[in-house]
Amino acid sequence: MDVKFINPFIEAVMGVLPQLGFENIIRTGLSVKGSKISMSGVSLTIGIVGEKKGNVVYIMDNEGAKKIASTMMMGMPVDEFDDMAKSAVSELSNMLSANASINFSNMGVNTDISIPALMHGENIEISMSTNQVICVDFDVDGIHFQVNVSLE
Repeated sequence: MDVKFINPFIEAVMGVLPQLGFENIIRTGLSVKGSKISMSGVSLTIGIVGEKKGNVVYIMDNEGAKKIASTMMMGMPVDEFDDMAKSAVSELSNMLSANASINFSNMGVNTDISIPALMHGENIEISMSTNQVICVDFDVDGIHFQVNVSLE
């Protein structure tokens, strides 16, 4: 996968999160992974179709997901990862992916996105659509937030 196709996702994170009330968004790492992602916490998977095909998986730990949901809900306390919190982080994945799709369009690449699939728990293994996954790590107001992109 050409690394330039990760930029629409990075730009989406850097552009959307401040609009939702997050103040410090820092890219902390970039790595290449194989086709399987092992994680614990919360993951949101969105399919990408069109001129580029594949998927993107957003990952955060449980505490981070609750903090993100709280910020998105104007500071309302989120003590458990309930349906409201799940809805908030799912909407975040929609917003980020739709914005990335717009960024692809600005590059002359037409894409569309699926609805998010949310999973949370321990020792989850996710199979990506390609053998090479580019992972971008962020620190979002102290929350570890990961974007994993797999495109053909």
